[in-house]
Amino acid sequence: MNYDIFNGDADGIIALLQLRLADPIDSQLITGVKRDIKLVEKVDVQAGDELTVLDISMEKNMAGLEQALAQGAHVFYADHHKAGDIPQHGNLDAHIDLDANMCTALIVDKLLEGRFHTWAITAAYGDNLIAKADVLADQAGLNNEQKAQLKELGTLINYNGYGSKVDDLHFHPADLYRALVQYISPFEVIEDKASTYYQLQSAYQQDMDAAQAVPATHESDTLKLFELPNTAASRRISGVYGNWLANQNPDSAHAVLTENADGTYTVSLRAPLN
Repeated sequence: MNYDIFNGDADGIIALLQLRLADPIDSQLITGVKRDIKLVEKVDVQAGDELTVLDISMEKNMAGLEQALAQGAHVFYADHHKAGDIPQHGNLDAHIDLDANMCTALIVDKLLEGRFHTWAITAAYGDNLIAKADVLADQAGLNNEQKAQLKELGTLINYNGYGSKVDDLHFHPADLYRALVQYISPFEVIEDKASTYYQLQSAYQQDMDAAQAVPATHESDTLKLFELPNTAASRRISGVYGNWLANQNPDSAHAVLTENADGTYTVSLRAPLN
């Protein structure tokens, strides 16, 4: 059995998309909301299974990974988060890069020698690696309009991954992946007026308008804090809103608190970009 295990954000989806455009296989998709990262342990692994694991911390998935290897599975693992001690095992093909300007889709892009490079640039934009994505886009000869299109698409795919549960999302990340993998180029998604791009564009704007109407709870030279109400819209927008705030004022830290049903808060924190 083939399992594709991936983060439900832009980086995870686009990392897998590139791999499957290059090497289409029938597989079971294991994913969830962006913050659902302990995914490997959800697979009932058997000897000979093939696992592709993308954009989820190896350290957080170590128990599931070690169990899969012990069962005789083969694991391809690409990620840019904290890995811990990487197991030394013949069945593990690990590609871990912790560079601050790296994301999983860019790791895959290197492995594929840039076959779907504009998709990788889209993922970098979605993962808020704006400066890195701009450099790559310039090197690829993209004009300002094309750069803006990829930035928006990456942001929208990333936006879809935020929520406390899958029901908060507009598309299950597995369904969004299935829709996007039909397109060789991200520009084809944008050209298709019936694509998920336009549905997400409209939904994103509604959620962003609601978030931007909320005044800061705390504001200083070093930190701005915003408190969003307990709604699905707040849970969807919190992460990309934090990214937007960080890019608007890169010298300040930003915190977006989203109220939970039990009175606690989920915090989306962005350190100063500069």
